[in-house]
Amino acid sequence: MSERIPGFPGEYLWEFDIAERQLGALAEAFPPERYGWRPAPTARSVSEILVHVAAGNFMLLAFTGVEAAPDLYGKLEDDMRSRFQAIVARNDDMEKTVTGKNAVVALLKRSLEAVRTAFGRASESELERSVKFLFEQTTVRRVYLRSLAHMHEHMGQLTAYTRAMELPAPWPDWRDAARKKPERGETA
Repeated sequence: MSERIPGFPGEYLWEFDIAERQLGALAEAFPPERYGWRPAPTARSVSEILVHVAAGNFMLLAFTGVEAAPDLYGKLEDDMRSRFQAIVARNDDMEKTVTGKNAVVALLKRSLEAVRTAFGRASESELERSVKFLFEQTTVRRVYLRSLAHMHEHMGQLTAYTRAMELPAPWPDWRDAARKKPERGETA
């Protein structure tokens, strides 16, 4: 295990590593033919969730002033409301048009790398910088925390999808071994 960076940056990256690893494992766990699956007509499909997370990462970076995907968004307006509306419209469009497993996984990985790179370059004073975020003033640090919370929120959703599809979670779960019933002749 590599040595951790001290303070908040190290703590954030430690948690980010978990989210990145688990989101990647979940994205790979679903077979390509299940990327269009959704538990209800009003719920996002597997691909839509993963694209939503990736697009959300790019949107949150934009709130910090990092333009991580100009090829996806084009020139954005300086006006906060117009900028936000344009990003949301493009993100909604990507959820419907980026649907194949390879394209979805590539977009997710690209967004995770963009967050990791931008956060890694952010100084303490940059993390403390005040920004307008969803029509309120906050810090760049809080925007990065929102990104992490958003990833975890949708990891939970995707984990529920694996269970609903009767797929195993793509990481060891000690409870699975505890639930295993002894076979004939075995002792518990």
